[in-house]
Amino acid sequence: MAFEFDGEKYRKASTHQKEWGTKLIAEFSFKGTERILDLGCGDGAITAKLAEQVPGGHVLGIDASEGMIATATQNHHAPNLEFQRININAIRYRDKFDIIISNATLHWIKDHWHLLTNVHAALKDHGVARLNFAANGNCSHFFAIIKQVIALPAYARYFSAFVWPWYMPDIEDYRTLAAQGPFAQLEVWGENADRYFPDAEALIRWIDQPSLVPFIKCVAEPDRAEFRNTVVNAMLQETAQPNGTYFETFRRINLRADK
Repeated sequence: MAFEFDGEKYRKASTHQKEWGTKLIAEFSFKGTERILDLGCGDGAITAKLAEQVPGGHVLGIDASEGMIATATQNHHAPNLEFQRININAIRYRDKFDIIISNATLHWIKDHWHLLTNVHAALKDHGVARLNFAANGNCSHFFAIIKQVIALPAYARYFSAFVWPWYMPDIEDYRTLAAQGPFAQLEVWGENADRYFPDAEALIRWIDQPSLVPFIKCVAEPDRAEFRNTVVNAMLQETAQPNGTYFETFRRINLRADK
């Protein structure tokens, strides 16, 4: 299932995602002519940074959200940069890219065997896949609170058929899965990226985009504002620190694979 996001709100709320993406880019020594695919490009900020590194190459950013693609195309322009609205589950490229990168997206994809098979097929010989996404233990405060809120009598009826939207495996489970996939050379490792949000406004922006997106539209319009406020207020209380910051856990899985 693909969710629709507000690209402008995400652009303002995704400081930590951009930090992680910038770190990924810094790992590479680019020749400048690579063809690159960015899976789940979001607002396009990291995709645009990739395009700056390969002036003689080409970078394609794909995302399933119309709002994300609209924001990306509005804010980032370069001759070697392209954005398309495509669901990651639907990619069918063959021997097309030197690098496939994904930053803070693939926990929205449930079937990673299918994903890794498609990524392998899309890479040229000697191409590189570099993926970073959420692991078990990620967003532990938000997950505990949202599970409590959707079980409240006022909201439970809206979530009777709700399907949890994320895949966040244990690192060892993912290492086992990836090792059985098509890549002959790969490395999988975990990362603790826990974060202190500087103030309440920063935390609330992150709650609104992307965290609440899978839940808010399940609730009938008359109850949505109160539902959101219940989650926000519980999060502010749960994560507040004595110095005025707000803490949330961010645990990552990293994969680098060579074809």
